[in-house]
Amino acid sequence: MSVGAYDIRVINDLVERESAFVDRLLTEVHQVVVGQDEMIERVFMGLLCHGHVLLEGAPGLAKTLTVSTLARCLKMEFKRVQFTPDLLPSDVLGTVIYNHQTGSFTNRKGPVFTNLLLADEINRAPAKVQSALLEAMAERQVTIGDTTYPLPRPFLVLATQNPIEQEGTYTLPEAQLDRFMFKIKVGYPTAEQELQIMQRIGAAPTASKPEVQPVIGPEEITAVQQTMDRMIVEQPVQKYIVDVVAATRTPGAVGLEKLAPFIDFGASPRATIALFQAARAHAFMRHRGYVSPEDVKAVAPDILRHRIILSYEAEAEGKTVEEVVRAILEHVQVP
Repeated sequence: MSVGAYDIRVINDLVERESAFVDRLLTEVHQVVVGQDEMIERVFMGLLCHGHVLLEGAPGLAKTLTVSTLARCLKMEFKRVQFTPDLLPSDVLGTVIYNHQTGSFTNRKGPVFTNLLLADEINRAPAKVQSALLEAMAERQVTIGDTTYPLPRPFLVLATQNPIEQEGTYTLPEAQLDRFMFKIKVGYPTAEQELQIMQRIGAAPTASKPEVQPVIGPEEITAVQQTMDRMIVEQPVQKYIVDVVAATRTPGAVGLEKLAPFIDFGASPRATIALFQAARAHAFMRHRGYVSPEDVKAVAPDILRHRIILSYEAEAEGKTVEEVVRAILEHVQVP
C-alpha cells in the first residue's frame, strides 16, 4: 500500500493533536510513581490496543501503585483482586444468590465488572480460577447463571505475578498467556530512583498520596483508538511484522538454523495482530502518525516473550526467550 506525502502529513498532524495529552499523563503518574517508565507506558498502550497486560516482577516494585494511579488519571473505575490458592471463580466473576424471603434467585456481579481489573499475584490461584478470566478477557463478557453480561468499556485486565520459580505459584495455562498482549518484566529501580523513593515515602510513611489530576476519560480514549485505526503502516512494515513472528516458528528461514532445536512452539497469529497494534501504539505515544520498523523492534520482546515455548534442550543450555527474540530481531531483514 503506497501512501502519499500529503496523507502522511494529514495523519501526522491528526496524531500530534490527539496525542498531546500523553506527556501530561506521564507527568501526572510520575507524581506518585518513581521510575518504571516502560511499565507505565506499556500498561497505557495495552489500554489503547484493547490488550491485557501481564506484569512479572518481585513484590514491592510499584505494580499495584502504578495501576491505581493510572486509573485515577484516566477517570476509570479500578478494582483489585488478591489471587490466593483458595480463591473461587465466583469470587472474581460473580455468583447466583438465593433469596429465602422471596424464593427467587438474583445474580451478584463480581469485581471483574470494572474498567481496570488488577489481578494481583494471578499465579497464586489454581488453574480453574485463572481460566475463569478467559471469557472476560477474550469476549469482554461474563456469564452468571443463565445470563450473559457485557463488561464496561474500556476493559483491561492487569495481572501481576511473581517469578514462577518462587514457592506457592502455579504456571499460567498457555491459552491464558496468549490472551495477554504484553508480558512486562518489571525490574528494580536504579540507585538514584531508589534514593528518590526513600526520600519521598520513607521520610513520611504516613503522608497521603499526592493528588493526581484526571487527564483523559473513557470517551476520549475511544476517540484516540479510532485515530489509531487511521495510522499508516506501510506494506514493507506489515511484511516485517509477519516475518518476525514467522521466524519464531521457522528460524531457519532467516538463517538461524542453530536456533530451531531450542524452540518447541513459536508465536501464534494472535502475536502478529498484537505486534501490529502495539507498534501503532508505540508510534502514537511518540506523536507519530506512521509506524517504523523501530517501533516493531521496541515492542517485540514484550509481545513475544510469553508466546514462545522453549525446548528442554534450550533449558539445558541455559537459553532464554529474550536471547531467542534478540537473535530473531537481529537476523530478520529490516525494510
